[in-house]
Amino acid sequence: MNFDFSDEQQQLRDTVRRFLSDRCPPTAVRAILEGPEPYDRALYAGLAEMGLLGAAIPEAHGGLGLGYLELCVIAEELGRANAPVPVASSIYLVAELIKAAGDEAQKAAWLPRLASGEAVGALAWSEGPGTVKPKGVTARLAGGRLSGTKVPVLDGEAADVAVVLVRTGAEGERGLSLALVDLTGAGVSRQGLETIDPSRPQAKLTFDNAPAELLGAEGEGWALLQSALDRAAILTAFEQVGGSDRALEMARDYALQRIAFGRPIGSFQAIKHMLADMYVAATLARSNAYYGAWALSTDAAELPVAAATARVSATKAFQLCGKNNIQTHGGMGFTWAFDCHLYYRRANLLAVSLGGQSEWEDKLIERLRRRNAA
Repeated sequence: MNFDFSDEQQQLRDTVRRFLSDRCPPTAVRAILEGPEPYDRALYAGLAEMGLLGAAIPEAHGGLGLGYLELCVIAEELGRANAPVPVASSIYLVAELIKAAGDEAQKAAWLPRLASGEAVGALAWSEGPGTVKPKGVTARLAGGRLSGTKVPVLDGEAADVAVVLVRTGAEGERGLSLALVDLTGAGVSRQGLETIDPSRPQAKLTFDNAPAELLGAEGEGWALLQSALDRAAILTAFEQVGGSDRALEMARDYALQRIAFGRPIGSFQAIKHMLADMYVAATLARSNAYYGAWALSTDAAELPVAAATARVSATKAFQLCGKNNIQTHGGMGFTWAFDCHLYYRRANLLAVSLGGQSEWEDKLIERLRRRNAA
């Protein structure tokens, strides 16, 4: 039984890694972190030219029509490079929702533009701090017009189209739907937010009778959103695994080079234990991410459990590796001159981008309980 990616997928990994090594060094990440641009437009265009944005988008709609396993490989390399691009919002979430729920006109209008990088997408579901719950959704769609506020919205400043969780009926899940909104149209205003990782900016979106259309059936918004979040959790887990591995490599290399008291600091027991903890966490996260990739690519019944498992372990691993990478570097690790903080920032952003850790832990427990009961 093969538990690894195929030779062709490994070749894809090598190609993407070489491309990102050349086009996305830490200096490129810092340019976005410190500059006015919301993302690296040249890098994003390069990913589109290679067809990587459309890896899991059907050929009929401008993609390569490969599959989720290839997208998992790409996601891991994006995480390893800490790439400052809106792939998660545009591809993992918006493109997936349009594929799953859009009609032919919506697919034809947006999927080719998302695959080519011409358009950037954003998912607007939260309306403030804390766990998003059905009763807390106040943004309303009526008569083809949307009014309300969504905050925070990842990549909201740069997005051309948004999928918005809206209320179309009474309280409860069945009163929620998804709306597709052209953010370049009338009735939309944006406000940038301060975040821990400015290389992946967030915004506040305000809709004032903005033209919008239903995405999917009315009343199915909550179910569609949860399914999309599960798929995105697995892809994001691969980004977190890639980031964890790179943070571990940075810590290991520094521990072997830095000399203290006449020998490399990697020979000290405290550093050995720290690196070992990072390795164990990253390896467990990779195992669970692979489980998620299998469930995602086969649309297995275990997908909800696999998604929550991958999400929980990958989030813990990346946060641990990001933190311990700084600790291994000691006082230098806290300085702006070193790149450790780039991964620490991204680890903390990804930890909340699809809902917090405790929320996914609760999902995992509940899903395991339901599976065992069945």
